[in-house]
Amino acid sequence: MQTRKSLHATASNDAVLLHMVCGKIAAGKSTLVARLASAGPVVSISEDAWLAQLYPGEILSIDDYVRCATRVGNVIADQARAVLQAGVSVVLDVPFNTVAARAWGLAISQAVGCDHRLHYLDVSDAVCKARLRARNARGDHPFQASDAEFDRITRYFVAPAATEGLNIVAYDEAGAVRLSS
Repeated sequence: MQTRKSLHATASNDAVLLHMVCGKIAAGKSTLVARLASAGPVVSISEDAWLAQLYPGEILSIDDYVRCATRVGNVIADQARAVLQAGVSVVLDVPFNTVAARAWGLAISQAVGCDHRLHYLDVSDAVCKARLRARNARGDHPFQASDAEFDRITRYFVAPAATEGLNIVAYDEAGAVRLSS
């Protein structure tokens, strides 16, 4: 298990960072976000929390999610920039699962001149689906997805590549750091 300090080991102790998290549904993104936020001072901004509060009962399909998440994205970006400019690190609990989403996050860090980390959870579909079923059964997540929805959404997932210009920290299925670029 990593200590608080090792979560930020790739940066200087006082650096302002934008943390982004990439991984399939139920890969452990929100869990990692909580760990990063607890290593503070870090402000966590959750897309799911915004969506659940602003659109209760309205997100019933993937199309609904895309429509609502697009609206919320501008607010999240504005919040993140303001907090980063104030000298406090931010962890965005937003799925950075496409090249476009990661470019959006990178643009936020570049706009304020801060460093960033993309935390990539490299977890197999089988493990994610097992975690998803358990999470759905517990009912402790604002949104639930079926195996079919997992498959549909995962078709859009693109693993991060070095060519994207990101500082990537990759984790294996157990949550251990596998590599850091």
